[in-house]
Amino acid sequence: MAGPRPVLIVEDDVALAGTLTDQLALDSEFEPVVVGRLAEAEALLDTPGAHFDLMLLDLTLPDGNGRDFCMRIRRGGFRMPIIMLTGSDGEADIVSGLDAGANDYISKPFRLAELLARIRVQLRVYDSSEDAIFQVGPYLFRPAAKQLLDPATSKRLRLTEKEAAILKFLYRAGGKPVPRQILLNEVWGYNSSVTTHTLETHIYRLRQKIEPNPAETRILVTETGGYRLELAAPSNETA
Repeated sequence: MAGPRPVLIVEDDVALAGTLTDQLALDSEFEPVVVGRLAEAEALLDTPGAHFDLMLLDLTLPDGNGRDFCMRIRRGGFRMPIIMLTGSDGEADIVSGLDAGANDYISKPFRLAELLARIRVQLRVYDSSEDAIFQVGPYLFRPAAKQLLDPATSKRLRLTEKEAAILKFLYRAGGKPVPRQILLNEVWGYNSSVTTHTLETHIYRLRQKIEPNPAETRILVTETGGYRLELAAPSNETA
């Protein structure tokens, strides 16, 4: 299981926002961030390095319409799944919300279990899409593009197909160690001609690309019998 998924909740109902935050934070499956106005949401999305895997977007906010906001950020290039929350369940409203770029639409009052199920469905679809972006150390990782972006420097790192596959599988382990043989089988398949030396060679080359100091690994860490990813960005230490 991957680490907590960052979810942006744009909802001005304080009680509902609190309930959603509590439920999403259970079991550390999600990392919710709540704002009550569209301007606050826009400011967060425009923050350098900011990243959300999914957005819960109320239809009616104090400073505007969620449908118009959805359409605007889609035009701006944001591709994360968006689930619209609304008090209306009319067919015309649902269609217009989906036409604006929303991935799903759920009417209030809703059952939290149903909302969580829909969130998980949208994330599964997103993770297998060309638009998926994951946080790996200080980088934003786009598996489909085989690319890492360092938001602090705007530097882009190109990965080979196997390097991207290694990072993607380790990411899905949620920071837990993955034995070498399992990683080898997942990336290369059950091919008897491929040995753990092949994996170790790719790990070495990957570290040369992503580690600030390859001699002191802090992102792609060796564990007993395998490897794990440090999903959070390493803290800056001063001498």
